[in-house]
Amino acid sequence: MPTITIADTGHRYDCPPDDTLTRAGLRAGLGMPYECNVGCCGTCKVELVEGEVESQWPEAPALTERDRTKRRILGCQSRPHSDCTIKVRLTELPAHMPRPRRFKAQLTAVVDLTHDIREFRFRGAEPAQFWPGQYVLFSLPGVPGSRAYSMANVPDASGEWHFQVKRVPGGKCTATLFDVLLVGDSVDLDGPYGQAYLRTDSPRDIVCIAGGSGLSPVMSIARAIAREPGLAGRKVHFFYGGRGPKDIVGEEMLRELPGFGERMFYYPAISMPELDTEGTWQGRVGFVHEYAKETLGESLRDYEFYFAGPPAMATAVQRMLIQSKVPLSQIHFDQFF
Repeated sequence: MPTITIADTGHRYDCPPDDTLTRAGLRAGLGMPYECNVGCCGTCKVELVEGEVESQWPEAPALTERDRTKRRILGCQSRPHSDCTIKVRLTELPAHMPRPRRFKAQLTAVVDLTHDIREFRFRGAEPAQFWPGQYVLFSLPGVPGSRAYSMANVPDASGEWHFQVKRVPGGKCTATLFDVLLVGDSVDLDGPYGQAYLRTDSPRDIVCIAGGSGLSPVMSIARAIAREPGLAGRKVHFFYGGRGPKDIVGEEMLRELPGFGERMFYYPAISMPELDTEGTWQGRVGFVHEYAKETLGESLRDYEFYFAGPPAMATAVQRMLIQSKVPLSQIHFDQFF
């Protein structure tokens, strides 16, 4: 089995040939940098000092020609063919963070949430260990590479893993999930991963902002807050945006949680009123990040923020928070593309 040495640190770890440099390092308890884990963001870049690796995605957009000339590689896409030495700046992992592992899970149920969002429920053989807000990587039959999907439930001993997924037109992974996978089938999962997990030690009230299948991680966070006695004093402002009324979801799930309407509040918005063909929408019209800013006003800097959704929405939320001078330490999201 190849051994990976991190230059100038004294750290070494084993990396099986079918694993990647980044994920094997995380399994070993090392703070390897990463975000999307699928080759798009570039956060996981390392310098290959010695050794030979194979890229799972040579054309990954996060790797430039300049990177290649400097022997920079994407740790999340690189599998070792030999012992390797790499240069990378490690971070410090939080205490007790669950380490990612590879396992199989069986599809037990499928629930329609909207016209194009479904909840897929899986069960593994061991307890589900993750932090609310994190994700796992799916490997599906006939689909090259991995896809990241966030959990919507909370961790417990039952081994349940629930995912709220939006169908992507032309997407191979969602086509397999929606049209091919049957209850009783098993899939390969790898995780948990993710930096946008619930900070239980924060004293601040919480704002969740989501669109599309970004509903999943923030729903997990809201459910965890409702479950934890130590967070009973926290208020949650939950903003959800869609294009039209049929895209809006989440309120019924939040209503099932204790404290809804008292310390947990739901704010839906649609951005394309022309899609309200029946003229029934009575709520907010506009972008969801603008709704959050207008609702919370000058108090924005007093909250802890968690957000997820389409790239354009996530970029707009991030820009709004930075322009409002919300400290970066209070802004939590995982960058996907």
